Amino acid sequence: MVMWMADEPDVRAWVNADQAAGEFRVRYAELFDAEARLHEQRLHAAANVGAAEHVLDIGCGTGRSTRAAGRAAALGTVLGVDISAPVLELARLLTDREGLRNVSYRLADAQVDGLGSARYDLCISCFGVMFFADPVAAFTNIGCALRPGARMALLAWQAPEHNEWYSEIDRAIGGASACGARMFSLADQHTTAGILAAAGFTDIAFTDVREPVYYGADSAQAYDFVTGMQTTKDMLARLDLAVAEDALRGLRITLAGHMTRDGVLFGARTWIITARIPHENAATEPPRAAAMRQLSDWNNDRAG
Repeated sequence: MVMWMADEPDVRAWVNADQAAGEFRVRYAELFDAEARLHEQRLHAAANVGAAEHVLDIGCGTGRSTRAAGRAAALGTVLGVDISAPVLELARLLTDREGLRNVSYRLADAQVDGLGSARYDLCISCFGVMFFADPVAAFTNIGCALRPGARMALLAWQAPEHNEWYSEIDRAIGGASACGARMFSLADQHTTAGILAAAGFTDIAFTDVREPVYYGADSAQAYDFVTGMQTTKDMLARLDLAVAEDALRGLRITLAGHMTRDGVLFGARTWIITARIPHENAATEPPRAAAMRQLSDWNNDRAG
């Protein structure tokens, strides 16, 4: 039996009711952390954080992935970056409780805000890099914060049709939201490889991860979780009242149909996307040119 929510402290003990009511992401922090835990474990295995490394975590949320990196980089440092002040407040509380003095957080937009110059050995992100307005600019900015030869390991959703948690809920409610579409902005390998190459990254690779995601201990908790999401609200807002009520009944049936002994589970597929900043002496050509050449080689191998 999978213990989805067993190895983190009780988030609700560290957030008062007023804070929780004002921020859905904080209110359901435990469930968000548990949702894709098996995928996140694969990400950290791929990242292979070194004990003395300096790590940058983009879109860190309440800091679960940041704290995991901090435990691994005991002699290094980890900076978690997010655009939401409430989730960073919770991240700091949980990090202080755990006594991780090498972990810090910053309120910043990774697309436009300076993150330091060539400071970090590794960049990680657990579903935190899919929403940039200009992804090439964002990854270029992130790359500026990485040292020559630094690694990057990202976790992102594959296409909607490969993810039951989205496609089945979409069918139950009856239409995709704009926010939902952005969640899959890195789903296409060719597009994503092009973005990263244009931003100066090389050695771009994709690993297919297939693990279930967790939506709650029972269908009632899953219903509260799903209906509180912005994607669901966007879908329902376009429907007439009677149609919306029918859609919610269909949603309850869908969630009940995915009840297992381990809770409400949906099939899911993600990419672990790995890449690297070129070494300064790796080639005589500029890093971006080297990256674009590597993308061309990657495309040729893919076509073959």
